[in-house]
Amino acid sequence: MRSRILALAATVALAIGGVVGAAGSRQPAAAATGPCGTLSTPPTYTHVIWVWMENHSYSDIIGSSQAPYINSLASGCGLATNYHNVSHPSLPNYVGATSGLAVSSLKNFDSDCNPSTKCSTSSASIFGQGESWKAYEESMPSNCDKSNSGEYAVRHNPPPYFTSLSGCSTFDVPYTQLASDLSAGTLPAFSFVTPNLIDDMHDGTIAQGDSWLSSNLPTILNSAEYQSGTTAVFLTWDEGSGGSSGEDCSANTADNSCHVATIVISPSTRAGSTSGTLFNHYSLLGTAEQLLGLPALGQAASYPTLTSAFNL
Repeated sequence: MRSRILALAATVALAIGGVVGAAGSRQPAAAATGPCGTLSTPPTYTHVIWVWMENHSYSDIIGSSQAPYINSLASGCGLATNYHNVSHPSLPNYVGATSGLAVSSLKNFDSDCNPSTKCSTSSASIFGQGESWKAYEESMPSNCDKSNSGEYAVRHNPPPYFTSLSGCSTFDVPYTQLASDLSAGTLPAFSFVTPNLIDDMHDGTIAQGDSWLSSNLPTILNSAEYQSGTTAVFLTWDEGSGGSSGEDCSANTADNSCHVATIVISPSTRAGSTSGTLFNHYSLLGTAEQLLGLPALGQAASYPTLTSAFNL
Protein backbone atom coordinates (compact mmCIF):
# COMPACT_ATOMS: atom_id res chain seq x y z
CA MET A 1 0.00 0.00 0.00
CA ARG A 2 2.79 2.42 0.93
CA SER A 3 4.53 1.83 -2.41
CA ARG A 4 1.29 2.58 -4.29
CA ILE A 5 0.86 5.85 -2.39
CA LEU A 6 4.44 6.88 -3.18
CA ALA A 7 3.96 6.02 -6.84
CA LEU A 8 0.75 8.07 -6.96
CA ALA A 9 2.49 11.03 -5.33
CA ALA A 10 5.29 10.86 -7.89
CA THR A 11 2.78 10.80 -10.74
CA VAL A 12 0.98 13.87 -9.38
CA ALA A 13 4.27 15.73 -8.99
CA LEU A 14 5.17 15.05 -12.62
CA ALA A 15 1.74 16.14 -13.78
CA ILE A 16 2.07 19.45 -11.95
CA GLY A 17 5.21 19.98 -14.00
CA GLY A 18 8.05 21.10 -11.79
CA VAL A 19 8.95 23.71 -9.23
CA VAL A 20 9.47 27.43 -9.17
CA GLY A 21 13.15 28.39 -9.18
CA ALA A 22 14.96 31.72 -8.96
CA ALA A 23 13.16 35.00 -9.61
CA GLY A 24 11.99 35.24 -13.22
CA SER A 25 12.64 31.58 -13.96
CA ARG A 26 10.64 28.43 -14.54
CA GLN A 27 12.21 25.22 -13.30
CA PRO A 28 10.45 22.03 -14.46
CA ALA A 29 11.25 18.71 -12.87
CA ALA A 30 14.62 17.29 -13.90
CA ALA A 31 14.56 15.00 -16.91
CA ALA A 32 16.31 11.66 -16.91
CA THR A 33 17.24 11.78 -20.61
CA GLY A 34 19.13 14.21 -22.82
CA PRO A 35 22.17 16.29 -21.88
CA CYS A 36 20.37 18.32 -19.18
CA GLY A 37 18.55 17.51 -15.98
CA THR A 38 20.46 14.33 -15.22
CA LEU A 39 21.70 15.68 -11.86
CA SER A 40 19.40 17.33 -9.33
CA THR A 41 22.21 18.85 -7.28
CA PRO A 42 24.80 21.01 -9.03
CA PRO A 43 28.25 19.40 -9.03
CA THR A 44 31.51 21.31 -8.84
CA TYR A 45 32.03 22.42 -12.40
CA THR A 46 35.67 22.38 -13.47
CA HIS A 47 35.13 23.03 -17.19
CA VAL A 48 33.20 25.88 -18.83
CA ILE A 49 32.75 26.02 -22.60
CA TRP A 50 31.39 29.00 -24.54
CA VAL A 51 30.20 28.56 -28.13
CA TRP A 52 29.58 31.85 -29.96
CA MET A 53 27.38 32.30 -33.01
CA GLU A 54 26.79 35.50 -35.00
CA ASN A 55 24.42 38.31 -35.83
CA HIS A 56 20.93 36.99 -35.10
CA SER A 57 18.39 38.28 -32.63
CA TYR A 58 16.44 36.08 -30.23
CA SER A 59 13.35 36.23 -32.46
CA ASP A 60 15.38 35.02 -35.46
CA ILE A 61 16.42 31.84 -33.67
CA ILE A 62 13.90 30.75 -31.05
CA GLY A 63 10.95 29.14 -32.78
CA SER A 64 12.66 29.16 -36.18
CA SER A 65 11.98 26.18 -38.43
CA GLN A 66 15.53 26.64 -39.74
CA ALA A 67 17.00 25.82 -36.33
CA PRO A 68 15.48 22.54 -35.12
CA TYR A 69 18.57 21.40 -33.24
CA ILE A 70 19.04 24.73 -31.46
CA ASN A 71 15.38 24.78 -30.47
CA SER A 72 15.62 21.22 -29.18
CA LEU A 73 18.43 22.40 -26.90
CA ALA A 74 16.39 25.43 -25.85
CA SER A 75 13.43 23.25 -24.88
CA GLY A 76 15.49 20.41 -23.43
CA CYS A 77 17.99 22.45 -21.43
CA GLY A 78 17.96 26.07 -20.19
CA LEU A 79 16.95 29.21 -22.11
CA ALA A 80 17.62 32.79 -20.99
CA THR A 81 14.71 34.71 -22.50
CA ASN A 82 15.88 38.24 -21.59
CA TYR A 83 19.57 38.05 -22.50
CA HIS A 84 21.44 40.92 -24.18
CA ASN A 85 24.60 41.55 -26.10
CA VAL A 86 26.56 44.57 -24.83
CA SER A 87 27.06 46.59 -28.04
CA HIS A 88 27.53 46.54 -31.83
CA PRO A 89 29.28 45.41 -34.01
CA SER A 90 30.98 42.06 -33.29
CA LEU A 91 34.34 42.86 -31.73
CA PRO A 92 33.15 45.00 -28.78
CA ASN A 93 31.04 42.02 -27.68
CA TYR A 94 33.92 39.54 -27.87
CA VAL A 95 36.27 41.84 -25.98
CA GLY A 96 33.66 43.04 -23.48
CA ALA A 97 32.42 39.55 -22.68
CA THR A 98 35.90 38.26 -21.93
CA SER A 99 37.23 41.33 -20.08
CA GLY A 100 34.26 42.97 -18.39
CA LEU A 101 35.21 46.32 -19.96
CA ALA A 102 32.29 48.77 -19.95
CA VAL A 103 30.74 49.79 -23.28
CA SER A 104 32.31 53.24 -22.95
CA SER A 105 35.74 51.58 -22.87
CA LEU A 106 35.14 49.48 -25.99
CA LYS A 107 35.11 52.33 -28.55
CA ASN A 108 38.49 51.33 -29.98
CA PHE A 109 36.91 48.12 -31.22
CA ASP A 110 33.85 49.61 -32.95
CA SER A 111 35.41 49.24 -36.42
CA ASP A 112 35.89 45.46 -36.06
CA CYS A 113 39.60 46.07 -36.61
CA ASN A 114 42.40 43.52 -36.65
CA PRO A 115 44.72 43.50 -33.62
CA SER A 116 47.11 46.45 -33.63
CA THR A 117 48.52 49.08 -31.28
CA LYS A 118 45.28 51.06 -31.59
CA CYS A 119 42.99 48.04 -31.72
CA SER A 120 43.94 46.19 -28.54
CA THR A 121 43.78 46.47 -24.77
CA SER A 122 46.10 45.87 -21.85
CA SER A 123 43.13 44.98 -19.66
CA ALA A 124 42.89 41.65 -17.89
CA SER A 125 40.71 38.92 -19.39
CA ILE A 126 39.26 35.59 -18.37
CA PHE A 127 41.99 33.98 -20.46
CA GLY A 128 44.61 35.19 -18.01
CA GLN A 129 43.00 34.69 -14.60
CA GLY A 130 45.15 31.72 -13.69
CA GLU A 131 42.99 28.85 -14.88
CA SER A 132 43.90 26.71 -17.89
CA TRP A 133 42.28 27.97 -21.11
CA LYS A 134 42.09 27.54 -24.85
CA ALA A 135 40.31 29.30 -27.69
CA TYR A 136 39.31 26.87 -30.45
CA GLU A 137 38.97 28.74 -33.77
CA GLU A 138 37.51 27.02 -36.80
CA SER A 139 39.42 27.62 -40.07
CA MET A 140 42.23 29.55 -38.35
CA PRO A 141 45.43 28.81 -40.35
CA SER A 142 47.87 28.99 -37.42
CA ASN A 143 47.88 29.55 -33.68
CA CYS A 144 46.84 33.04 -32.51
CA ASP A 145 46.52 34.25 -36.09
CA LYS A 146 46.04 38.03 -36.16
CA SER A 147 44.89 38.31 -39.78
CA ASN A 148 41.69 37.32 -41.53
CA SER A 149 42.00 34.30 -43.79
CA GLY A 150 39.23 32.71 -45.83
CA GLU A 151 36.36 31.89 -43.47
CA TYR A 152 38.44 32.79 -40.39
CA ALA A 153 37.79 36.26 -38.92
CA VAL A 154 40.18 37.40 -36.22
CA ARG A 155 37.52 39.81 -34.87
CA HIS A 156 35.69 36.70 -33.61
CA ASN A 157 38.79 35.49 -31.76
CA PRO A 158 39.36 37.62 -28.64
CA PRO A 159 42.74 36.46 -27.20
CA PRO A 160 44.93 38.27 -29.81
CA TYR A 161 43.45 41.60 -28.69
CA PHE A 162 44.78 41.36 -25.12
CA THR A 163 48.35 42.67 -25.10
CA SER A 164 49.03 41.64 -21.50
CA LEU A 165 47.92 38.04 -22.12
CA SER A 166 50.65 35.44 -22.28
CA GLY A 167 50.31 32.11 -24.04
CA CYS A 168 48.21 33.15 -27.05
CA SER A 169 50.58 31.39 -29.44
CA THR A 170 50.16 28.20 -27.42
CA PHE A 171 46.54 28.19 -26.33
CA ASP A 172 44.71 29.99 -29.16
CA VAL A 173 44.44 27.04 -31.53
CA PRO A 174 42.61 25.70 -34.58
CA TYR A 175 39.22 24.20 -33.76
CA THR A 176 40.29 20.67 -34.72
CA GLN A 177 42.24 20.45 -31.46
CA LEU A 178 39.03 20.45 -29.42
CA ALA A 179 38.17 16.87 -30.37
CA SER A 180 41.73 15.82 -29.61
CA ASP A 181 41.66 17.46 -26.19
CA LEU A 182 38.31 15.88 -25.36
CA SER A 183 39.55 12.47 -26.41
CA ALA A 184 42.78 12.83 -24.44
CA GLY A 185 41.05 14.16 -21.32
CA THR A 186 42.98 17.44 -21.53
CA LEU A 187 40.09 19.90 -21.87
CA PRO A 188 41.09 23.18 -20.16
CA ALA A 189 39.05 24.86 -17.45
CA PHE A 190 37.81 27.57 -19.84
CA SER A 191 37.19 27.04 -23.55
CA PHE A 192 36.08 29.62 -26.13
CA VAL A 193 34.73 28.03 -29.33
CA THR A 194 34.29 30.04 -32.54
CA PRO A 195 32.86 28.43 -35.68
CA ASN A 196 33.98 29.94 -38.98
CA LEU A 197 32.08 32.65 -40.87
CA ILE A 198 29.78 30.16 -42.56
CA ASP A 199 29.11 27.94 -39.57
CA ASP A 200 28.56 30.78 -37.07
CA MET A 201 25.71 32.21 -39.25
CA HIS A 202 27.62 35.43 -40.07
CA ASP A 203 27.94 34.61 -43.77
CA GLY A 204 26.07 31.33 -43.63
CA THR A 205 22.38 30.75 -42.98
CA ILE A 206 20.61 29.89 -39.77
CA ALA A 207 20.15 26.39 -41.15
CA GLN A 208 23.89 26.04 -41.80
CA GLY A 209 24.72 27.15 -38.27
CA ASP A 210 22.13 24.78 -36.84
CA SER A 211 23.58 21.93 -38.88
CA TRP A 212 27.10 22.70 -37.65
CA LEU A 213 25.95 22.70 -34.04
CA SER A 214 24.05 19.45 -34.48
CA SER A 215 27.21 17.84 -35.86
CA ASN A 216 29.68 19.34 -33.39
CA LEU A 217 28.05 19.82 -29.99
CA PRO A 218 27.51 16.06 -29.51
CA THR A 219 31.30 15.66 -29.49
CA ILE A 220 31.31 17.77 -26.34
CA LEU A 221 28.13 16.37 -24.82
CA ASN A 222 29.18 12.75 -25.32
CA SER A 223 32.68 13.33 -23.94
CA ALA A 224 33.90 11.91 -20.65
CA GLU A 225 34.22 15.44 -19.24
CA TYR A 226 30.56 16.24 -19.84
CA GLN A 227 29.24 12.80 -18.95
CA SER A 228 31.12 12.89 -15.63
CA GLY A 229 29.21 16.04 -14.65
CA THR A 230 32.13 18.46 -14.64
CA THR A 231 31.32 20.56 -17.70
CA ALA A 232 28.85 23.39 -18.39
CA VAL A 233 28.27 24.63 -21.94
CA PHE A 234 26.86 28.02 -22.95
CA LEU A 235 25.63 28.76 -26.47
CA THR A 236 25.12 32.42 -27.33
CA TRP A 237 25.16 34.98 -30.16
CA ASP A 238 27.55 37.93 -30.26
CA GLU A 239 24.81 40.46 -31.17
CA GLY A 240 21.33 40.70 -32.59
CA SER A 241 20.41 41.63 -36.15
CA GLY A 242 20.98 45.26 -37.09
CA GLY A 243 21.73 47.88 -34.44
CA SER A 244 24.03 50.88 -34.29
CA SER A 245 27.79 50.87 -33.79
CA GLY A 246 28.71 51.71 -30.20
CA GLU A 247 25.14 51.29 -28.91
CA ASP A 248 24.88 50.29 -25.26
CA CYS A 249 22.80 47.13 -25.37
CA SER A 250 23.66 45.73 -21.95
CA ALA A 251 20.32 46.66 -20.40
CA ASN A 252 18.39 47.81 -23.48
CA THR A 253 15.12 45.88 -23.57
CA ALA A 254 13.54 48.08 -26.27
CA ASP A 255 15.87 47.29 -29.19
CA ASN A 256 15.48 43.87 -30.80
CA SER A 257 19.08 44.06 -32.01
CA CYS A 258 20.15 43.94 -28.36
CA HIS A 259 18.22 40.75 -27.56
CA VAL A 260 19.90 37.40 -28.28
CA ALA A 261 19.27 33.78 -27.39
CA THR A 262 21.50 32.12 -24.82
CA ILE A 263 21.17 28.44 -23.99
CA VAL A 264 22.60 26.80 -20.87
CA ILE A 265 23.56 23.15 -21.24
CA SER A 266 24.66 21.31 -18.11
CA PRO A 267 23.85 18.09 -16.25
CA SER A 268 22.24 20.03 -13.39
CA THR A 269 20.24 22.46 -15.53
CA ARG A 270 16.66 21.25 -15.41
CA ALA A 271 15.21 20.35 -18.79
CA GLY A 272 12.96 23.14 -20.02
CA SER A 273 14.26 25.77 -17.59
CA THR A 274 13.72 29.38 -18.60
CA SER A 275 14.63 32.66 -16.96
CA GLY A 276 13.35 36.15 -17.74
CA THR A 277 15.98 37.82 -15.58
CA LEU A 278 17.94 40.50 -17.44
CA PHE A 279 21.25 38.89 -18.30
CA ASN A 280 23.94 39.94 -20.76
CA HIS A 281 27.47 39.03 -21.85
CA TYR A 282 28.79 40.44 -18.58
CA SER A 283 26.54 37.97 -16.79
CA LEU A 284 28.07 35.19 -18.88
CA LEU A 285 31.55 36.28 -17.85
CA GLY A 286 30.56 36.41 -14.18
CA THR A 287 28.96 32.98 -14.44
CA ALA A 288 32.10 31.37 -15.86
CA GLU A 289 34.23 33.06 -13.22
CA GLN A 290 31.89 32.00 -10.43
CA LEU A 291 31.86 28.37 -11.57
CA LEU A 292 35.66 28.28 -11.87
CA GLY A 293 36.34 30.13 -8.61
CA LEU A 294 37.74 33.26 -10.27
CA PRO A 295 37.21 36.92 -9.26
CA ALA A 296 34.73 38.95 -11.30
CA LEU A 297 36.33 41.29 -13.83
CA GLY A 298 34.88 44.75 -14.46
CA GLN A 299 31.19 44.80 -15.31
CA ALA A 300 30.85 41.10 -14.49
CA ALA A 301 30.45 42.20 -10.88
CA SER A 302 27.52 44.49 -11.77
CA TYR A 303 25.09 42.03 -13.31
CA PRO A 304 23.48 38.80 -12.04
CA THR A 305 25.01 35.49 -13.01
CA LEU A 306 23.04 32.64 -14.56
CA THR A 307 24.12 30.25 -11.81
CA SER A 308 21.02 30.22 -9.63
CA ALA A 309 18.46 30.53 -12.42
CA PHE A 310 19.82 27.45 -14.18
CA ASN A 311 20.80 25.34 -11.15
CA LEU A 312 24.52 25.46 -11.82
